[in-house]
Amino acid sequence: MYKYSSVNPAQIVNRSEELLQAASNRYRITVQVATRAKRRRYEEFDSLDDPMMKPAVRAIIEMSDELTQPEIIGE
Repeated sequence: MYKYSSVNPAQIVNRSEELLQAASNRYRITVQVATRAKRRRYEEFDSLDDPMMKPAVRAIIEMSDELTQPEIIGE
């Protein structure tokens, strides 16, 4: 059986809930996640980082990291 993601599904749900709670508009954050996932899908088509991780899951993880750790974004 193949493993689709190296991230625990419960952790993905928790991170997506954090994003939704922090957002003022649920629709807007959903569109932002989808847009980032689509962009990442085409930018890193040949990426070898984690080919089994879905782009939407990767976008949720990145956006929740940016939310909880603002130093990632830069200065």
